[in-house]
Amino acid sequence: MLSPTLEKLATEADGKWSLVTVNTDEHQDLSMSYQVRGIPAVKLFSEGKVVAEFTGAMPEYAVKQWLDQQIPSDADKSLAVARALIAEGRVADAVELLESLGSDPEASLLLASLVVLDDPERALALVASSAQIDGTVERIRAAVETVASAIVGSAEVDLPDGPGRADYEQAIRKLRNGDVRGTVETLMNILIKDRYYGDDAARKLGVALFTLLGETHPVTRELRRTFDMYLY
Repeated sequence: MLSPTLEKLATEADGKWSLVTVNTDEHQDLSMSYQVRGIPAVKLFSEGKVVAEFTGAMPEYAVKQWLDQQIPSDADKSLAVARALIAEGRVADAVELLESLGSDPEASLLLASLVVLDDPERALALVASSAQIDGTVERIRAAVETVASAIVGSAEVDLPDGPGRADYEQAIRKLRNGDVRGTVETLMNILIKDRYYGDDAARKLGVALFTLLGETHPVTRELRRTFDMYLY
Protein backbone atom coordinates (compact mmCIF):
# COMPACT_ATOMS: atom_id res chain seq x y z
CA MET A 1 0.00 0.00 0.00
CA LEU A 2 2.80 2.44 0.83
CA SER A 3 5.28 1.59 -1.93
CA PRO A 4 3.35 3.24 -4.81
CA THR A 5 3.06 6.44 -2.76
CA LEU A 6 6.77 6.54 -1.95
CA GLU A 7 7.72 5.74 -5.55
CA LYS A 8 5.48 8.53 -6.84
CA LEU A 9 6.89 11.06 -4.37
CA ALA A 10 10.47 9.98 -5.13
CA THR A 11 9.88 10.62 -8.83
CA GLU A 12 8.39 14.03 -8.08
CA ALA A 13 11.37 14.86 -5.82
CA ASP A 14 13.61 14.80 -8.91
CA GLY A 15 16.75 13.70 -7.07
CA LYS A 16 16.20 15.68 -3.87
CA TRP A 17 16.06 12.34 -2.06
CA SER A 18 16.44 8.73 -3.12
CA LEU A 19 14.15 5.79 -2.37
CA VAL A 20 15.79 2.50 -1.44
CA THR A 21 13.79 -0.60 -0.56
CA VAL A 22 15.09 -3.50 1.49
CA ASN A 23 13.57 -6.97 1.76
CA THR A 24 13.86 -7.71 5.47
CA ASP A 25 13.41 -11.45 4.95
CA GLU A 26 16.47 -11.52 2.72
CA HIS A 27 18.46 -9.04 4.84
CA GLN A 28 17.68 -10.01 8.39
CA ASP A 29 20.98 -8.55 9.59
CA LEU A 30 19.86 -5.08 8.51
CA SER A 31 16.46 -5.69 10.03
CA MET A 32 18.05 -6.47 13.39
CA SER A 33 20.61 -3.69 13.14
CA TYR A 34 17.95 -1.04 12.53
CA GLN A 35 15.43 -2.64 14.92
CA VAL A 36 12.69 -3.17 12.35
CA ARG A 37 9.72 -4.53 14.28
CA GLY A 38 6.91 -3.62 11.91
CA ILE A 39 6.35 -3.47 8.16
CA PRO A 40 6.51 -1.12 6.37
CA ALA A 41 9.31 0.61 8.25
CA VAL A 42 10.37 3.91 6.68
CA LYS A 43 13.67 5.41 7.76
CA LEU A 44 15.14 8.67 6.52
CA PHE A 45 18.93 8.68 6.30
CA SER A 46 21.20 11.71 6.16
CA GLU A 47 24.99 11.36 6.10
CA GLY A 48 24.66 7.67 6.93
CA LYS A 49 22.48 8.10 10.00
CA VAL A 50 18.75 7.65 10.61
CA VAL A 51 17.34 11.13 11.29
CA ALA A 52 13.61 10.35 11.17
CA GLU A 53 11.33 7.34 10.78
CA PHE A 54 7.81 5.99 10.92
CA THR A 55 6.17 2.57 10.81
CA GLY A 56 2.98 1.59 9.02
CA ALA A 57 1.09 2.94 6.03
CA MET A 58 0.15 6.62 5.75
CA PRO A 59 -1.85 8.47 3.10
CA GLU A 60 0.08 10.41 0.48
CA TYR A 61 -0.62 13.85 1.98
CA ALA A 62 0.72 12.69 5.37
CA VAL A 63 3.88 11.18 3.86
CA LYS A 64 4.48 14.36 1.85
CA GLN A 65 4.03 16.50 4.96
CA TRP A 66 6.47 14.27 6.87
CA LEU A 67 9.07 14.59 4.11
CA ASP A 68 8.65 18.38 3.92
CA GLN A 69 9.23 18.62 7.66
CA GLN A 70 12.31 16.41 7.67
CA ILE A 71 14.17 17.31 4.46
CA PRO A 72 15.66 20.81 4.41
CA SER A 73 14.91 23.04 1.44
CA ASP A 74 17.67 24.65 -0.63
CA ALA A 75 16.99 27.88 1.28
CA ASP A 76 17.37 26.07 4.61
CA LYS A 77 20.72 24.67 3.49
CA SER A 78 21.91 28.10 2.38
CA LEU A 79 20.85 29.60 5.70
CA ALA A 80 22.84 26.95 7.53
CA VAL A 81 25.89 27.80 5.41
CA ALA A 82 25.37 31.52 6.09
CA ARG A 83 25.26 30.92 9.84
CA ALA A 84 28.45 28.88 9.61
CA LEU A 85 30.14 31.72 7.71
CA ILE A 86 29.06 34.19 10.40
CA ALA A 87 30.46 31.92 13.10
CA GLU A 88 33.78 31.88 11.21
CA GLY A 89 33.79 35.68 11.04
CA ARG A 90 33.20 35.72 7.27
CA VAL A 91 30.36 38.22 7.47
CA ALA A 92 30.85 39.65 3.98
CA ASP A 93 30.52 36.18 2.46
CA ALA A 94 27.41 35.54 4.56
CA VAL A 95 25.87 38.82 3.38
CA GLU A 96 26.53 37.91 -0.25
CA LEU A 97 24.94 34.48 0.20
CA LEU A 98 21.89 35.85 2.02
CA GLU A 99 21.34 38.48 -0.65
CA SER A 100 21.24 35.71 -3.25
CA LEU A 101 18.23 34.17 -1.48
CA GLY A 102 16.00 37.06 -2.47
CA SER A 103 12.88 37.62 -0.40
CA ASP A 104 13.10 34.54 1.82
CA PRO A 105 11.77 35.89 5.18
CA GLU A 106 14.31 34.18 7.42
CA ALA A 107 17.21 35.16 5.16
CA SER A 108 15.95 38.76 5.14
CA LEU A 109 15.89 38.87 8.93
CA LEU A 110 19.37 37.38 9.26
CA LEU A 111 20.66 39.81 6.64
CA ALA A 112 19.07 42.70 8.55
CA SER A 113 20.97 41.70 11.68
CA LEU A 114 24.24 41.86 9.73
CA VAL A 115 23.74 45.19 7.97
CA VAL A 116 21.92 47.13 10.68
CA LEU A 117 24.97 49.05 11.92
CA ASP A 118 26.07 50.11 8.42
CA ASP A 119 22.66 50.52 6.79
CA PRO A 120 19.93 50.79 9.44
CA GLU A 121 17.26 51.98 7.01
CA ARG A 122 17.77 48.92 4.85
CA ALA A 123 17.69 46.74 7.97
CA LEU A 124 14.29 48.18 8.92
CA ALA A 125 13.01 47.46 5.40
CA LEU A 126 14.30 43.90 5.56
CA VAL A 127 12.65 43.38 8.95
CA ALA A 128 9.35 44.59 7.53
CA SER A 129 9.61 42.06 4.70
CA SER A 130 10.14 39.20 7.17
CA ALA A 131 6.89 39.81 9.05
CA GLN A 132 5.59 36.30 8.36
CA ILE A 133 8.25 34.52 10.40
CA ASP A 134 6.98 32.79 13.53
CA GLY A 135 7.70 33.88 17.07
CA THR A 136 10.91 31.89 17.48
CA VAL A 137 12.91 34.69 15.89
CA GLU A 138 11.00 37.60 17.38
CA ARG A 139 13.96 38.39 19.61
CA ILE A 140 16.16 39.06 16.57
CA ARG A 141 13.49 41.16 14.89
CA ALA A 142 13.09 43.29 18.02
CA ALA A 143 16.85 43.72 18.32
CA VAL A 144 17.18 44.93 14.73
CA GLU A 145 14.34 47.39 15.19
CA THR A 146 15.77 48.70 18.47
CA VAL A 147 19.28 49.28 17.09
CA ALA A 148 18.19 50.60 13.70
CA SER A 149 15.68 52.99 15.24
CA ALA A 150 18.33 54.33 17.60
CA ILE A 151 20.66 55.05 14.67
CA VAL A 152 18.22 56.61 12.20
CA GLY A 153 15.71 58.10 14.64
CA SER A 154 15.78 61.21 16.75
CA ALA A 155 16.16 59.44 20.06
CA GLU A 156 17.75 62.44 21.72
CA VAL A 157 14.63 64.58 21.29
CA ASP A 158 12.49 62.30 23.43
CA LEU A 159 15.03 61.69 26.16
CA PRO A 160 13.85 62.61 29.66
CA ASP A 161 16.03 64.67 31.95
CA GLY A 162 18.11 62.72 34.42
CA PRO A 163 21.62 61.58 35.34
CA GLY A 164 21.78 59.29 32.34
CA ARG A 165 20.76 61.70 29.59
CA ALA A 166 24.19 62.97 28.58
CA ASP A 167 25.61 59.45 28.53
CA TYR A 168 22.73 58.12 26.47
CA GLU A 169 23.17 60.89 23.91
CA GLN A 170 26.84 59.97 23.76
CA ALA A 171 26.00 56.28 23.34
CA ILE A 172 23.78 57.06 20.36
CA ARG A 173 26.52 59.17 18.76
CA LYS A 174 29.03 56.35 19.19
CA LEU A 175 26.57 53.85 17.74
CA ARG A 176 26.02 56.03 14.68
CA ASN A 177 29.79 56.19 14.22
CA GLY A 178 30.04 52.40 14.35
CA ASP A 179 31.81 52.34 17.71
CA VAL A 180 30.05 49.32 19.21
CA ARG A 181 32.49 48.83 22.07
CA GLY A 182 32.26 52.49 23.04
CA THR A 183 28.47 52.32 22.86
CA VAL A 184 28.29 49.38 25.25
CA GLU A 185 30.76 50.93 27.66
CA THR A 186 28.73 54.15 27.73
CA LEU A 187 25.52 52.20 28.29
CA MET A 188 27.17 50.53 31.26
CA ASN A 189 27.94 53.97 32.69
CA ILE A 190 24.22 54.71 32.52
CA LEU A 191 23.39 51.46 34.33
CA ILE A 192 25.73 52.54 37.13
CA LYS A 193 24.39 56.10 37.38
CA ASP A 194 20.70 55.66 36.61
CA ARG A 195 19.73 52.01 36.14
CA TYR A 196 16.21 52.59 34.81
CA TYR A 197 16.83 55.81 32.91
CA GLY A 198 14.48 56.44 29.97
CA ASP A 199 12.24 53.43 30.56
CA ASP A 200 15.21 51.07 30.84
CA ALA A 201 16.70 52.42 27.60
CA ALA A 202 20.31 51.41 28.32
CA ARG A 203 19.38 47.80 29.06
CA LYS A 204 17.14 47.51 25.99
CA LEU A 205 19.74 48.91 23.61
CA GLY A 206 22.58 46.92 25.16
CA VAL A 207 20.70 43.63 25.04
CA ALA A 208 19.71 44.33 21.42
CA LEU A 209 23.34 44.96 20.47
CA PHE A 210 24.55 41.76 22.13
CA THR A 211 21.78 39.80 20.39
CA LEU A 212 22.97 41.04 17.00
CA LEU A 213 26.68 40.67 17.74
CA GLY A 214 26.31 37.06 18.86
CA GLU A 215 28.16 35.07 21.49
CA THR A 216 31.45 34.88 19.59
CA HIS A 217 31.93 38.61 18.93
CA PRO A 218 34.91 40.11 20.85
CA VAL A 219 32.73 42.83 22.42
CA THR A 220 30.24 40.23 23.65
CA ARG A 221 32.98 38.05 25.11
CA GLU A 222 34.66 40.97 26.83
CA LEU A 223 31.73 43.03 28.10
CA ARG A 224 28.54 40.94 28.26
CA ARG A 225 29.17 39.46 31.69
CA THR A 226 29.96 42.88 33.22
CA PHE A 227 26.97 44.42 31.47
CA ASP A 228 24.69 41.74 32.93
CA MET A 229 26.13 42.28 36.40
CA TYR A 230 24.95 45.90 36.31
CA LEU A 231 21.40 44.76 35.65
CA TYR A 232 21.01 43.17 39.09
